Amino acid sequence: MAAERLVVVGGDAAGMSAASQARRLKGPEELSIVAFERGDFTSYSACGIPYWVSGDVEGPDALVARTPEEHRSRSIELHTRTEVTEIDVAGHRVRALDRDSGESRWTGYDKLVIATGARPVRPDLPGIDAPGVHGVQTLDDGRALLDSLDRAPGRRAVVVGAGYIGVEMAEAMLRRGFEVTVLNRGAQPMATLDPDMGRLVHEAMDGLGITTVNGAAVTRIDTGQDGRVTAVATDGGTYPADVVVLGIGVEPETALAREAGLPLGPHGGLLTDLSMRVTGHDDIWAGGDCVEVLDLVAGRTRHIALGTHANKHGQVIGANVGGGYGTFPGVVGTAVSKVCDLEIARTGLREKDAKAVGLRYVTATIESTGRAGYYPGAKPMTVKMLAEYRTGRLLGVQIVGRDGAAKRVDVAAVALTAGMTVEAMTALDLGYAPPFSPVWDPVLVAARKAVSAVRAAGTD
Repeated sequence: MAAERLVVVGGDAAGMSAASQARRLKGPEELSIVAFERGDFTSYSACGIPYWVSGDVEGPDALVARTPEEHRSRSIELHTRTEVTEIDVAGHRVRALDRDSGESRWTGYDKLVIATGARPVRPDLPGIDAPGVHGVQTLDDGRALLDSLDRAPGRRAVVVGAGYIGVEMAEAMLRRGFEVTVLNRGAQPMATLDPDMGRLVHEAMDGLGITTVNGAAVTRIDTGQDGRVTAVATDGGTYPADVVVLGIGVEPETALAREAGLPLGPHGGLLTDLSMRVTGHDDIWAGGDCVEVLDLVAGRTRHIALGTHANKHGQVIGANVGGGYGTFPGVVGTAVSKVCDLEIARTGLREKDAKAVGLRYVTATIESTGRAGYYPGAKPMTVKMLAEYRTGRLLGVQIVGRDGAAKRVDVAAVALTAGMTVEAMTALDLGYAPPFSPVWDPVLVAARKAVSAVRAAGTD
């Protein structure tokens, strides 16, 4: 009996995790695995690119968890620089283009994994494709940006967008000695936070020497006689630039899936069941940045592009394809970032998210320190907590601070997943010693204040 064939489209976290897990469960005599990756690298950390650009880590090799050769040594037929251009669902086959030879061929499958990732948002503006304008999504993008920085005629960098990618790239440019301006379309940087918490990020970025311009909608990219970028124009002014980094965010890369007639959600990502099987298709799975996942707090699907989720998706898919069992129940929306020594974290819902799904809520915001106030090096930290009106169920937490502020959000992520109330959180037995925390950890202080807000709201 011939071996079944698994075809994997996409060679990064989700795709190759799925392939590797399936191979652990089934040998090549039972399951042949063919994977296609349009770039040069596989199984790499895109999240590490800003730190490669800043000089904190070496790259690109240091960011690669497993090379193409290592995958091939595990009996995975991996084709790099090969782009899948069509999925024929009815015919159980994919068409792949060899980018070097220009040859195109069909490959049949018994089982298919779609892990095409996400693409940087690149608005349709005059000059957007000019030399010196860079998105940052792949290791090839990081290499191109570094080459561009070496050729830049001056030291002025403009970052378009102030989300996670934007603030991380702003730091990277600052660390490389560039004068940095961040153009943000929103009212405050970090739209993943509520505006009152985003304001703290803005103030800190200004203190670091990064100029942040809010309410700035980019209208065009100006270029010089050589075609290279010279400035970024907005509806309120023009900002000189020797290099431009686009940090506007990403969208699911699902053009192939759409053309194949596969189901997409409201955010453009593929829809799957708990096993990561594409809805309505027993032999197709999808994972990583190209899918939508269930928000366990809001009860709706959302698109979150994070390597943590992608690797989990891959493990689940590989287990199911390989004859085992696994599920991915959903997320609570946890994310952390930093700009220089400022740490930024969130999990669960923002105020506008709660309103969008019809939840009434109360908020509590506290200021504390990451260590006992008397211990050397104690730094300020602001924690904001959302709790459901009357019930007190935790809905979300945001943290901005220094000295270990960001990872405190993990306590809240566990509490959200467990469906805890803020009152129950106040009794959590968290670790304490002056070098690590005050007697009352900042998260617990916020929970206590949220309990008071819930009780006060209940008397309305």
